This record gives sequence, structure tokens and C-alpha cells, in this order.
Amino acid sequence: MNSMMEYKGYHAVISYDADDNILVGTVFGISDYLGFHGSSVEEAGAMFHQSIDNYLQHCKEIGKEPNKEFKGSFNVRLTPALHKAAAMEAAREKISLNQFVAEAVQDKCQRAALV
Repeated sequence: MNSMMEYKGYHAVISYDADDNILVGTVFGISDYLGFHGSSVEEAGAMFHQSIDNYLQHCKEIGKEPNKEFKGSFNVRLTPALHKAAAMEAAREKISLNQFVAEAVQDKCQRAALV
């Protein structure tokens, strides 16, 4: 079973809760919390759609811009030694540390056939 769902540009991770015998989902990539559950894949999918639709409607009602996932900016925490090594290599290549990290992430994702 695919453990991810997508709807209207939002993604959710699905897991199985053995204690309650249900599928539990959480929308990720946004700062607001959206969770849902269902007793079947179909029900969990319907509840995911409902949670997104309700979220978007609520945001509209209160005049809030809905969170969008993956804005293209995130913080990376490294050990000081790895931070130094990356900065030194970026300088050697005459690129910014940001560009170095972006290229490293792109390379890793390409090798995993994700992009």
C-alpha cells in the first residue's frame, strides 16, 4: 500500500494504528496541523479530501492565506564539521553554500530517481 496521498497540491502520510485498527493520516509540509483517520483506505482518502476542503474553506472565511507546502526554503542543521566542509567546498567551487546544498540535494534525489 502506498503510504502517501495527494489532493489539491497537499500531501499526507498514512500509517496504521494497530491499537484502534484504523488508518491515521497527517498532512505534511505546512505549519498548520491537519490530521484525519479512517477505517479503510477509501474512508481515509475521503477524510483527507474533507480535511483539505475544510481547511481551505476555513482559511477563506477568516481571511487567512492557506499554507502551501514546499516553498523552496528550509533550514538545514549540520554538525559544525560538516558545515565547515560544505562551506569550504562551496568556496573552492566558487558557488554559494546555498547553491552547494541545492546541488547536493538534487544529486541525491536524481540518484534515487525522485526528480
